[in-house]
Amino acid sequence: MVYRIHFTSQDLARTRVAEAPMPLAELQLAIRMLQDREAAWLDGWRRRVLPRLPQHAHMVLSLVPAVGWAPTFLGPGKAGTLQELIEHVRATPSDVVNSELAMLAERQAVPAWARSLGDDERLRGHLYNVLEQLYDQLLSPYWQRLTDWFVADRAVRMQHLLTGGVERLLTLANPRWMRWKPPVLEVRMANGFDHDLHLQGQGIVLVPSAFASRSIVEDDENEPQVSYPLPDHQSLNRLTALVPEQEVLGSMGALAALLGNTRAAVLVAIAERPGCTTTELAAFSGTTPPGASQHATVLRQAGLIHTTRYRNTALHTATALGMALLNRSDGTADPRTLQT
Repeated sequence: MVYRIHFTSQDLARTRVAEAPMPLAELQLAIRMLQDREAAWLDGWRRRVLPRLPQHAHMVLSLVPAVGWAPTFLGPGKAGTLQELIEHVRATPSDVVNSELAMLAERQAVPAWARSLGDDERLRGHLYNVLEQLYDQLLSPYWQRLTDWFVADRAVRMQHLLTGGVERLLTLANPRWMRWKPPVLEVRMANGFDHDLHLQGQGIVLVPSAFASRSIVEDDENEPQVSYPLPDHQSLNRLTALVPEQEVLGSMGALAALLGNTRAAVLVAIAERPGCTTTELAAFSGTTPPGASQHATVLRQAGLIHTTRYRNTALHTATALGMALLNRSDGTADPRTLQT
């Protein structure tokens, strides 16, 4: 069974890759994978988080099963801080909660305790508290590294868009679970759902996800979204993003090797031009391609940049640690911070 998404030329023009990760949407995927024991690559993460689950975690887990449907009000596809998004969830009108649970009940069993959720404000408040606690345990310790991976993957998708347009973007987003048959994008659904979605000029938002094991469609009436998993050739990024911080960082002695104007210029060039190739990096930093590659290796070993392979090309993006070294947190770099 497949989910068929029908595109017009206007839909293709409005299709894009998400600009930033979406914490609660990613949390919903993490909750699914917590319960999906077939995803063996997450066993280490499960062993760490299961003993720390909040007391009433079953409330959220029963509404977000490993395979099946989940109420969208618990995992809005929006970027922002956790507090902003939790407040957005808490402001969900009771009639919306009732409506979503009614639609959910048509597709699968709804837990008995949730049947009065729309009419019981106190119960909803308790549910939202548990949701926030789950984020603290499942995602918060890893969020910055997951964000770094998101930025690196987005750079690859931008290369797809630049070299082959939206059709190439859709073709390569997730070939295992999605197939582009112009003008229809077919998404294989794990729950066997068969459906036709006509976008009617909205386009879709492609959302890279560290926790998705397959493509997942969120049919938002304003902005349909399709989440896709980390490609196999980037699986090391996903595995290292979900281990304790000290195991990833190890010795920070490599940071000492960053002293010097040339390497500083390379870091600044990467921060200012996310997704740049090694050849572009050499031109931007005033060095040779072999020199740029060597400096990028040191920066990568120090945890200051991510390097992602696309075909025979290396694409470089700065990590949060790299941006912090440049004393900027707004996504741009200031070369003056590293001048000597």
